[in-house]
Amino acid sequence: MLLTLAGRTATITTCGARFYAGWMLRPGPLRWIAYQYGRRLPDRYRDWVLHDATCRTWVLRVLIRGLLQIAPLGVVLFLGLGVLGGAWPIAAGALLLGVLVVARIVLTSSVDSVDSRLTKYGFPPGHGSAVRRQRDAAAAERYRAVWRKDPPES
Repeated sequence: MLLTLAGRTATITTCGARFYAGWMLRPGPLRWIAYQYGRRLPDRYRDWVLHDATCRTWVLRVLIRGLLQIAPLGVVLFLGLGVLGGAWPIAAGALLLGVLVVARIVLTSSVDSVDSRLTKYGFPPGHGSAVRRQRDAAAAERYRAVWRKDPPES
């Protein structure tokens, strides 16, 4: 869908993000890192936050966010166990176990976490899940239209 805003053409995608003349307003590296650690972005990034929560790779983005949040502690513990304890294999095993536990926790709470983050930006509760369901239904319909044609009757 095309929309003209202040003389610029915007394309509204199925996940609700606005792309102005081929680009979307994204946070810079420092704001992105602050966002990953839970800081709220200014309202001008609201469309990007919706895109971040509803795009095709949203689960991967949630996983990266969780791993980034635990990374400083993991590095400190790995260096502490490796340097002070001297047992690098144990430190590496402990780090791997910690990463696996964090990944499990992050992935099991990903839907609620993303929907909660979207409510902080003014979206209604459950909006992210509804947008993803709508996108998935549209993709399934396109798949059925191409690959699931009824056989011709004889």
